Amino acid sequence: MMFRRFIFGILVFAAAASAWPQAKPEPPARLKPAGPSVEQAVAMAEQGRCREALPVLRSGLPRMTDKVQRLSAAMAEAKCGMALDDYATAIAGLLQMRRDAPQNPEVLYVWAHYFSQIANRAAQELASTEPDSVQALRLEAEALEAQDKPDQATTVYRHILEKDPNARDIHYRLAQILLNNPTPGQNNEEEARKELEAELKVNPYNAAVEFVLGELSRRAGQWDAAIDHFARAAKFDSGFVEASLALGMSLNSSGKFADAIAPLERYVKAVPDDPAGHYQLSMSYARTGNREAAVRESQLQREAAEKKPVITSH
Repeated sequence: MMFRRFIFGILVFAAAASAWPQAKPEPPARLKPAGPSVEQAVAMAEQGRCREALPVLRSGLPRMTDKVQRLSAAMAEAKCGMALDDYATAIAGLLQMRRDAPQNPEVLYVWAHYFSQIANRAAQELASTEPDSVQALRLEAEALEAQDKPDQATTVYRHILEKDPNARDIHYRLAQILLNNPTPGQNNEEEARKELEAELKVNPYNAAVEFVLGELSRRAGQWDAAIDHFARAAKFDSGFVEASLALGMSLNSSGKFADAIAPLERYVKAVPDDPAGHYQLSMSYARTGNREAAVRESQLQREAAEKKPVITSH
């Protein structure tokens, strides 16, 4: 009897449960289609589909760890940035390329090519929007210099000074033209000196101007003036190592060997492969009684001379 009641209860429960509303099964979630990968974006860039590729490249590049793939992506980013006149993006790609492969010939070629394009486009925009501005005239004069047209460049530089007597670097450029293009029967060095002194009136901390004035004084055997100019050039620009060498040489030439040691030590530390620095420093040590240091510098001079000659620039 008890067993029958138990069975009956189960049947009643089952019947009641069958009457309850059943929950409908949820349909499977639709997966959103994945966007293109960075590798696909690189291929899209090669096909000229830069508007589609660039957002993927921008977001994906920072997360890439493989240098080879990242270099390809950075090249694509630079290419698309240039194609869309998005120079900020193009430069970001160029900088990433240089970080990953600084000596890669293709990277160097792309850098030269794209930065040249950026410069040309900026120059064209400047010439079309502000053709008579000082900046546009400077570009014109510099282009004339590059084309070996010093007289025409001088005319443009003079026009700039008429517009703005306080324009910086213009007197310096005029001095360079005078020094690089000597005129028979004319004292170009004296005219250049006047331009350089005029430059210092509008730009008193110009290390390059002080250096050239020092060179003019050195050629004339005016050692005290040369020393003053070279010392200021080195002071105004601590990275201008040639000024330290010129200062040390001038001090040696004027017999101030002890004073020459400090600037020459700075120079050989910065440019250890230049035999001229070691030669001058050896002379300073020898004339101040430091024979051991003089011998050491003479040996370093010989070793440096056996290597390829070093060319320094500022």
